[in-house]
Amino acid sequence: MQNQIQEVLALTNRWVKRLSREKFSMLFTLVQPMLFWLIFFGSLFQRAADVNVVQAPNYISFLAAGVVVMTVLNNGLAGGVDLLFDKENGFLERLMATPIRRSSVILSRFLFVMAITAMQILVILGVAFFFDVRPETGILGIAVILCIGMLFGVGLTAISMAMAFSVKSHGDFFSVLGFLSLPMIFLSSALVPLSAMPGWMQALAALNPMTWVIDAVRPLILIGWEAAIPQVMIALGVLVVFDALCLYGGAKAFRKTVG
Repeated sequence: MQNQIQEVLALTNRWVKRLSREKFSMLFTLVQPMLFWLIFFGSLFQRAADVNVVQAPNYISFLAAGVVVMTVLNNGLAGGVDLLFDKENGFLERLMATPIRRSSVILSRFLFVMAITAMQILVILGVAFFFDVRPETGILGIAVILCIGMLFGVGLTAISMAMAFSVKSHGDFFSVLGFLSLPMIFLSSALVPLSAMPGWMQALAALNPMTWVIDAVRPLILIGWEAAIPQVMIALGVLVVFDALCLYGGAKAFRKTVG
């Protein structure tokens, strides 16, 4: 057990060092969600959005939960990119030939992606604070938001790694990534409430796990515990099923690739 912890930490440190060498990539990773979605998109539709429809003090307050979950989505679905490049250049095959547990490679990637995602969530909530968006559930609510985000991120990262092990090139990977991410964002309550959608979109959004996660995070930010607890419990149930399916598919793809 101790050896595997050391292996996971060493491999995680490799991911950290790789990111630290890419200064612009690291800056863009941390800044992009809050700059483009929260500030630009939120400010653009601030006056156009009807507060009676979004049921929030303003559109940025409504959007904050959506940006948090969209960040988890984008990070999770991109979590397998580095593994794909390792597979393409042969490093993954050489790594598998070393005397380490194969699960350590997967666990290290999960740990790295979850750490980056948690940092981004905190940055987004910190920036939202300057727009007078303060979580009504306080520090404990922020902790719950992080936990829900991490649970959602686990399933998404599993999907991403399954794609990395299954596709033949990074071109195919990014094509599938774009095909998955945009429908998940627009067929959710990230940008508008379900009540403002056409009926057919509401039906599809109800099947999207991202919707349930957003509907759990939003009351944690805007309303308080009384409204948030039922939504959090529903989201946790959805995520248990979602993660179980994604982890099963990811493990199957990994075993098929590395034997």
